Amino acid sequence: MTTPLTTKDGRFGYEAAGDPGRTPLVFLHGIGGAARAWRGQIAAFGDCYRAIAWDMPGYGGSAPLVSASIATLADALQDFLQQIGAHRPILVGHSIGGMIVQQWLIKHPRDAAAVVLAQTSPAFGKAEGDWQKQFIEARLGPLDRGETMKTLAPSLVKELVGDNPDAGGMQIARDCMGKVPEASYRAMMLALLGFDQRKALGHISVPVLVLSGSKDKNAPAPMMAKMATHIPSATYIEIEGAGHLVNLEQPRAFDAALDQFLKTIEVTA
Repeated sequence: MTTPLTTKDGRFGYEAAGDPGRTPLVFLHGIGGAARAWRGQIAAFGDCYRAIAWDMPGYGGSAPLVSASIATLADALQDFLQQIGAHRPILVGHSIGGMIVQQWLIKHPRDAAAVVLAQTSPAFGKAEGDWQKQFIEARLGPLDRGETMKTLAPSLVKELVGDNPDAGGMQIARDCMGKVPEASYRAMMLALLGFDQRKALGHISVPVLVLSGSKDKNAPAPMMAKMATHIPSATYIEIEGAGHLVNLEQPRAFDAALDQFLKTIEVTA
């Protein structure tokens, strides 16, 4: 069991396991997540790496940002990495976490040993776009009408997952989602608007694993497969039957895909 930790400056909560002298393997959760959503991976990879998961600003033990955008979140990630002394980390970003990693790479193109972009997208699009409006309304509308994160959590999680998800993982997903502060959930949803790093994909110069779930409706596998073709050093893996929460739905398949990728980069990292 990992113990929640706090950085020296008090800004970030996180969980970690493994020898601090080993390569940092840093996990970034999605909008409905938390550091504890990665406990299975921290346990699985803590023997060979310094496995770390942050609470995104405004989540768990981390202070919210004055203004949340993908750019300010990427700057916060850099602050976090400096606080924990994570030199040349391997970054694993899920969903909005993957967008933060893409944004971080713009300013720090060679500072990671490798990155994993899991169930994420290179763009969210225009604030006035119909699809974007519908996406935001579907998620924030119920809160506007008096629902709470706790009451919404079961239906939100059910909507995200694919076939036969792991029961324990689903309990963690519902618990994380139900405990997201409403203000943070709203801020992160709005932070997605306007994100577009499609032109930057061709400039990514570190090894990349692009990981999708075949049943993911938020980051569809065909879109992620196309994304991978634009990244010079990308490996693409699709996990059959999985939805948007692969590490919780199919933890063994997720860990196996990550382990396989990590073994290929050990030589070059």
